[in-house]
Amino acid sequence: MDAIEAARAVVEEQHPEARTAFLGGSVATGRRTATSDLDVVVLLHGAPAPYRESLQYADWPVEMFVHTEATWHAYIERELPTRRSPLLWMCAAGVLLFDTDGLGSRLAAHARKLTAAGPPPVSAEEIDDRRYAITDLLDDLEGSDDPSERLFIATELVRRTGELGLAVAGSWGGGGKWLARRLETTAPGLSTRLHHGLREALDGRADPLVTVVDEVLDRVGGRLWVGYKRPGTP
Repeated sequence: MDAIEAARAVVEEQHPEARTAFLGGSVATGRRTATSDLDVVVLLHGAPAPYRESLQYADWPVEMFVHTEATWHAYIERELPTRRSPLLWMCAAGVLLFDTDGLGSRLAAHARKLTAAGPPPVSAEEIDDRRYAITDLLDDLEGSDDPSERLFIATELVRRTGELGLAVAGSWGGGGKWLARRLETTAPGLSTRLHHGLREALDGRADPLVTVVDEVLDRVGGRLWVGYKRPGTP
């Protein structure tokens, strides 16, 4: 059973009353791997939405994201300020499996409009938070002679620097493999150099990674430590 057939079948089995459904994720974008699952967005008229469930259907692992029209919009509005919205992208770039009343077409058009417009700009406060966190990691990396510590410091540094690079470029963000894919598209040179720097850092040579991280930081004012201040929660 191919991906689209399986996705339609699992929605029919789980929610025969569904208004519309999408197949998103790696399978829909043609970047399927041996362990890819089916990311399926389902829109219902009401309860039991909203919920998320992981299940097995035939030979496919399935991640099902179930919403009503109202909760879909609420989730999108909540995710947009973070510049990361898997739900939005599953509907913008995914396969419309069926559409009983036109809702699927409307949501797909809205999702494509939002993704094409790009994410909201990153705030100066968030940039400074990211600069501070990366500066702290750089200090830890440069001062560490423990291979186990360097493993976790360097990998966290690469992740945070990649996220900052995307934010500075005005790009949508992502986690895990989607962070790598966004960087491939937005800043392929940065992705390559971070990869190289990480390998060098794990072999005890921190300079290549420090250099590329500092270059990204320099775009937003450089390292930040002295003078960084945030109010606490009462």
